[in-house]
Amino acid sequence: MVFIGIDIGSTCAKTVVMDETLQILYQSIQPTGWSSVDTAEAIRQNLLAQGFEMDNSRCVATGYGRISVPYADKTITEITCHARGAVWLYQCQDMAVIDIGGQDTKIILMEAGMVKDFTMNDKCSAGTGRFLEVMANTMAVKPGELCELARYGKNVSISSMCTVFAESEVISLIGRGEKKENIAFAVVNSIVDKVVSQCSKLNIAEKNVFLTGGLCECDFLKEVLTQKLHKQVTAQPDSRYAGAIGAAISSMKLKRD
Repeated sequence: MVFIGIDIGSTCAKTVVMDETLQILYQSIQPTGWSSVDTAEAIRQNLLAQGFEMDNSRCVATGYGRISVPYADKTITEITCHARGAVWLYQCQDMAVIDIGGQDTKIILMEAGMVKDFTMNDKCSAGTGRFLEVMANTMAVKPGELCELARYGKNVSISSMCTVFAESEVISLIGRGEKKENIAFAVVNSIVDKVVSQCSKLNIAEKNVFLTGGLCECDFLKEVLTQKLHKQVTAQPDSRYAGAIGAAISSMKLKRD
């Protein structure tokens, strides 16, 4: 018996397969594309190619496209799955989890391994991976390149919290010859400011702070977030799989039930 967690986000879909000892046997990531249904079927085919049969597994789906996984035994919200995944990743029961996703950013407050409170930015893409992606496209660089450029920038800010208006600001900055690294610096700081504003709605002062989601590999963003929160923010590359890990762990509970 293996335990499968599938996290179909708005931008990327993550898959994790674990055994009964909570060891990861397989993990993968792929673009979600325009159809979550097609993505779910592609994941199923990939799992079969790896030798993981649906008849000998339990599967939980989470994320934006969780209802599009017909072979899942259950669907569970992102909040629950990201929380469980973060507990497993960081071996910590009391913490604040910052998940910067493609279309939303979640701040999850954990106590004794359980979700105590959370806040979610789901009305606007400011402060999300989508915001970074739009600005990177406008600047003709990849999101990872933008994060690296930002480290060498300074003295530029973006005033608008709306993605559309912020993009107009970036275009204006490009038009007047502002250096790319300075614009990148403004973009990253804009994302961080939005996240810090969300964090202020919860009491994270006494908590360890961990970063999950697609931007967990952006070292400069993590450094700026640490500086502005006045709290060390910890991340690791596998943190982007937190939702899928939490879903796989949740599928183990189905076996016991």
